[in-house]
Amino acid sequence: MSSSFWKAGHTPTLFAAFLYFDLSFMVWYVLGPLAVQIATDLDLTAQERGMMVATPILAGAILRLLMGFVADLLSPKTAGIIGQLIVIVTLLLAWQLGINSYQHTLLLGLGLGFAGAAFAVSLPLASQWYPPEHQGKAMGIAGAGNSGTVLAALFAPGLAYLFGWQNVFGLALIPLVATLLIFILLARNAPQRAKPKSPRDYLTALNDRDSWWFMFFYSITFGGFIGLASALPGYFSDQYALDPVMAGYYTAACVLAGSVMRPLGGALADRIGGIRSLLWMYCIAALCIALVGFNLPSPVLALTLFVAAMLALGTGNGSVFQLVPQRFRQEIGVMTGLIGMAGGIGGFLLAAGLGTIKQQTGDYQLGLWLFALLGLLALFGLGSVKQRWRTTWGSAAMTSARV
Repeated sequence: MSSSFWKAGHTPTLFAAFLYFDLSFMVWYVLGPLAVQIATDLDLTAQERGMMVATPILAGAILRLLMGFVADLLSPKTAGIIGQLIVIVTLLLAWQLGINSYQHTLLLGLGLGFAGAAFAVSLPLASQWYPPEHQGKAMGIAGAGNSGTVLAALFAPGLAYLFGWQNVFGLALIPLVATLLIFILLARNAPQRAKPKSPRDYLTALNDRDSWWFMFFYSITFGGFIGLASALPGYFSDQYALDPVMAGYYTAACVLAGSVMRPLGGALADRIGGIRSLLWMYCIAALCIALVGFNLPSPVLALTLFVAAMLALGTGNGSVFQLVPQRFRQEIGVMTGLIGMAGGIGGFLLAAGLGTIKQQTGDYQLGLWLFALLGLLALFGLGSVKQRWRTTWGSAAMTSARV
């Protein structure tokens, strides 16, 4: 990375934004890897387990808009401190008072939603320090914090086995409190910040039909990534009788694939075009998920296909946000919030839907095939708007997107 990048912005803030995002995503996702152990102890049905892991996703999606308003009104750093304190108090109460019922898990999920809203804090905090020519690098580094999901998948089931899943919430406080202190010490608000967005700005953006297309596309890519990440521990346990720790390792491999490919997906979209990249991504993801839906006899084969699907979905996440600034150059802040919210809602529907279908039919086949069908719908939808986008975005954007 060029020396001009490190001189252009504020490196301590960039590091603090990444660390804040990383640890926030770790705890936002923590109920997924713990789902099997929690469901066993609380005697939850597959549908209740699915709703438990989906609740933080939905809460995080909605709270992204709220935290975006707070970041605009006060500052990204202040919003980050408030959000982190809420998450810390939530985990402290869960640890000290205990999670003893299905309703308790839902309340915990609502509180953890503030961790999922870190997206609306860390990205503006980092990006506001950097000029346009370095925005991609800054957003890529800060956004790489979604790798925190890998930490949860790798370590949470093992810690639950050793110390009990209730104590995992207490153990998570150690890195969270340390991160909050680092964030307070290192993070600084940029001297020049964008004008705060009003609710009317969001309503105006929703009047543009392209907004809805981008929200739909991201609900499949990011929604597929986080929804599958939350459901896979239960899937591997139910389908192949893997113990929670091994199911966590299998899930971690899938989550790592999707996380790594997000920044690489943006680079690939720069090279071959965002639309072309998305077209290939939807094909690969839909095919792999449809094949897994045949209830494959080998967990290794299922894992291989899930990893391939997550690689495609991660690529799609980067490709969507390679296209968004081309279409919504002046409304990028508003669109980031709306598209991010749509991605979370997609993840909620996928995780909750898989649990419900498992409960009603006895396996995941129909749920996986329905998700594959949505991927195909996104593929055809993208093909249908491609020509119109070619003629309405302008030659400069089209040259960049290579469509």
